[in-house]
Amino acid sequence: MKLCLINHSFKYELEKLIRIFLPFEKIEFTEILQRGDSTAVTLLYKGDGDTEASAKLYFNGKIYKKAFSVPNNHPDYENECELKLAAALYDCFVNAVGYAPEWGLLTGIRPAKLFSRLCESMGEKGAEEYFKNSFFVSDKKISLCKAAVKGEEEIISRSSKNSFSLYISIPFCPTRCSYCSFVSHSVAQAKRLIPAYIEKLCEEIRVTAQIAKENGLKLETVYVGGGTPTAVEAMELDRVLSAVKDSFDLSSLKEYTVEAGRPDTINVEKLRVIKDNSSTRISINPQSMNDGVLSAIGRRHTAEDTVKAFSLARSMGFSNINMDLIAGLPQDTRESFENTLEQILGLDPESVTVHSLSFKRASDMTRNGVLPEKEVGETASFMVDRARERLSEKGILPYYMYRQSKTVGNLENIGYAKKGYECLYNVYIMDETHTILACGASAVTKLREPGGSRIERIFNFKYPYEYIDRFDEIISRKDAVGEFYSRSASFTVGT
Repeated sequence: MKLCLINHSFKYELEKLIRIFLPFEKIEFTEILQRGDSTAVTLLYKGDGDTEASAKLYFNGKIYKKAFSVPNNHPDYENECELKLAAALYDCFVNAVGYAPEWGLLTGIRPAKLFSRLCESMGEKGAEEYFKNSFFVSDKKISLCKAAVKGEEEIISRSSKNSFSLYISIPFCPTRCSYCSFVSHSVAQAKRLIPAYIEKLCEEIRVTAQIAKENGLKLETVYVGGGTPTAVEAMELDRVLSAVKDSFDLSSLKEYTVEAGRPDTINVEKLRVIKDNSSTRISINPQSMNDGVLSAIGRRHTAEDTVKAFSLARSMGFSNINMDLIAGLPQDTRESFENTLEQILGLDPESVTVHSLSFKRASDMTRNGVLPEKEVGETASFMVDRARERLSEKGILPYYMYRQSKTVGNLENIGYAKKGYECLYNVYIMDETHTILACGASAVTKLREPGGSRIERIFNFKYPYEYIDRFDEIISRKDAVGEFYSRSASFTVGT
């Protein structure tokens, strides 16, 4: 598709909007007016009193047009022009494809955070009207936003000024799922790297703990993710978790999550390691309870394996278990997803996270040409709606939300939990509440100015072999943590 940018430079937002409807279409940009099929023309024309923001879409042999006007004296003229251009192009696409996404033209990953900011400036009713009339968000998603904001704000209020969270990456899995684009490697493929990786990771944990101490930071949550942390041997997992316990002051810790993840990696020995190292929360993530769906996405476990792993964890005293599901998986139907929901509810987990399938360029599904269609989006929409209905009926309520690009139906990922079992880390990282110190391959440290809004990032190398080979560079980059806090005049060590 060609996107013509006439008299404006709002390329980024308009490209993201087109991705809602054509997620993998190659887009060519031009500042020259063109016509012809598969062309979108966006134009700003500034008159004496108003500016016309218009779009014209040539699509499948038809032409679609829409225009809005922006007063030239509008107090936020540039942003309003961008919004109206996006609205005009959105209207053209909705009419061309016969489909209106429930999130409207919103493309950001944190709609609840945006809604919360609007509530502060125009009140909740004003925020609702703005979401509906300017972003074309459905009443259903506005309701979901309100619920997520309520849950997130209560959790955010618990974080103290000098707090931080710790993220640890163990990027290995028993197999790679077909939808996955994370930097994860199968254990068989990466077996020779794992011992060296674990050794370097433990060293980075120790260095990070010293940095946190020097800067007067208080650890509130730990999250061990991946990959699948339990894909490594119990002894290797114990080394990592012991390094955390031995290196950090855990006296202020409110939550410690380990993603046990794939049911086929869970056994008594690994669960005992997790429990003995102070973990308070684990995830057992089936994604589906339909064996045909599991096989289609490259998983080597069954629904029965999930039940057995969950029962084993319960028998060993784990009282805070999360389970992940994905809406929109290949071969999953409305009926089979409802069956998954009922089986999950029968297990009675403390929290459930419902993801919408996101097609990333690095995933096997994308490389194999499986693309989201309108019908798949509608089915996924039914699934996420049904999940909210059934989970809410059981007192498992939404408490945080985020979105990803190229998601079927332009949908969302939503965390549900029983009261008191919400995952604090999930909220803190989505809201950017406080600093996240991160260790491991592809981990990103995110520094948040205490009492302020400034954020800086420190990136680790992406792949395990890079992480091992260039480890000294990773450690040297951590000097930036102390430099960041020394520049934060509002922060007083130890307060």
